[in-house]
Amino acid sequence: MTSSEIAAALPPRAVTSIDHLPFPRIASGKVREIFDLGDALLLTASDRLSAFDVVLPDGIPGKGAILTQISNWWFAQTTGIIQNHLLPNQAGEFARRGITDRDLQLRSMVVRKLKTVPIECVVRGYLVGSGWSSYQKTGEVCGLKLPAGLRQADRLPEPIFTPTTKAPKGQHDEPINDAQGAAIVGPALYATLKATSLALYKFGHDRARQAGMILADTKFEFGTDAQGKLWLIDELLTPDSSRYWPAESYAPNQSPPSYDKQFVRDHLVAIKWDQKAPGPHLPADVITRTQEKYLAALKALLGG
Repeated sequence: MTSSEIAAALPPRAVTSIDHLPFPRIASGKVREIFDLGDALLLTASDRLSAFDVVLPDGIPGKGAILTQISNWWFAQTTGIIQNHLLPNQAGEFARRGITDRDLQLRSMVVRKLKTVPIECVVRGYLVGSGWSSYQKTGEVCGLKLPAGLRQADRLPEPIFTPTTKAPKGQHDEPINDAQGAAIVGPALYATLKATSLALYKFGHDRARQAGMILADTKFEFGTDAQGKLWLIDELLTPDSSRYWPAESYAPNQSPPSYDKQFVRDHLVAIKWDQKAPGPHLPADVITRTQEKYLAALKALLGG
């Protein structure tokens, strides 16, 4: 599908709850719902939006469909690097399981059942966000020494792998070093995760540049099957799991605008919200501008 076709199919109102499916629900996250299909899983992305670790009462209409379709596009692009959890012929899988609603199809994936690797695989190619804050204090990012004299949003000499723990719901992920990561998953698997994550980032960065965007940083998740084979899972290179900047307006020594929920964060900071649940309702213009950012990323990547 082209971005225009996806945009035309988006719902007028945010879908913040998915309670009508006949499948057993086995997990519910800030955005995604996971249902058991017996021989597979159904991953469905709602339009919920979280900020500062709180799910807000208002979602962004169509956000779940946009992110799912961006993920699917990237999954197709990266099969030369690593296989992913999507079952072949998604349309056929939907039909076989009686999933006929078009909106539900756009925001869902039928995927293999895999064991999740218990670390988040983060790759940074630019010095920004928490990495910039750490560098200003110590000259390091997640324990990795970087050259002196770098500016905010500077491109790093080489992308760096900065994994974190996968914290239980309600807790924060914590950075880990190579030794800690190897202790958690084993040295061989850790080395594969690191090499694969760096390869995926470099591919994603180069492909995003062709679309007029800079992929500043991102996170990947992986799973293993019964034979120990590694698979790419969850979402992939979306504006929720990645930091994208418009290439045309990129300049170092500042924090560039991004294709994500920055409008929401800026609004919440401006109203001096205490960052505790329940979150405040969002003005209509903030919702609209945030949706436009997600759609802009979709159009840049998919075209049409």
